[in-house]
Amino acid sequence: MYVRSAAYYDAVYIAGLGKEYAREADQVHALIQQHKRSEGNALLDVACGTGNHLQYLQKHYTVEGLDLSSEMLAIARRKLPDVPFHRADMADFDLGRRFDAVVCLFSAVGSVVTVDRLRRAAGTMSRHLRPGGVVIVEPWITPEAWRDGHLGAIFVDQPDLKIARINLSRREGEVAVLEFHYLIGTPAGIESFTERHDLGLFSHDDYLAAFHVGGLDVAHDPQGLIGRGLYIGLKPC
Repeated sequence: MYVRSAAYYDAVYIAGLGKEYAREADQVHALIQQHKRSEGNALLDVACGTGNHLQYLQKHYTVEGLDLSSEMLAIARRKLPDVPFHRADMADFDLGRRFDAVVCLFSAVGSVVTVDRLRRAAGTMSRHLRPGGVVIVEPWITPEAWRDGHLGAIFVDQPDLKIARINLSRREGEVAVLEFHYLIGTPAGIESFTERHDLGLFSHDDYLAAFHVGGLDVAHDPQGLIGRGLYIGLKPC
């Protein structure tokens, strides 16, 4: 995912969608402070993308980022040259140290696709927490909330950048398939391409079970940052 589109990710979600990273980071910070029992302030952003949440979370924490996409990490490193970034799979990474907070936002957890990998991801994040640390995961859409055949579009209209991104979504078993069609214009020319994103449709019970398997006490905020909810796991002291 996000290979050719990585260069346009920020334009699509900030200029096109109007995603409020600063507000979301403030909300995440407040939740961490509410639930965290460890005394440190080290934070790991799993599936950090281009580093947009980290830009604001670094005001409060010593931050690091992790993502599987080399293209996204290259952009994040240019934005935040002093922040350590790691290329790894969220279901199977070992950084050799632990953090006071681990976050996985904007439904990136859906990219693990299967329930087995969801549990592995929760366990991996838990192993990277200090006792009393907190993990916050923003889920993807549940099977009950999924609407097959959804047609979506985002448009960007800037002087030197025009983007139309249209997607038609479908369900294959317990997987949401999003096929994004991009039409991009710059002074250098016009290009088009398609990317397919597969995201696991996990139930509320799937998320709770994954946190419990990871040895975490879990709370659920049904509203969350953008209406998709949040799962907040605390590692016992």
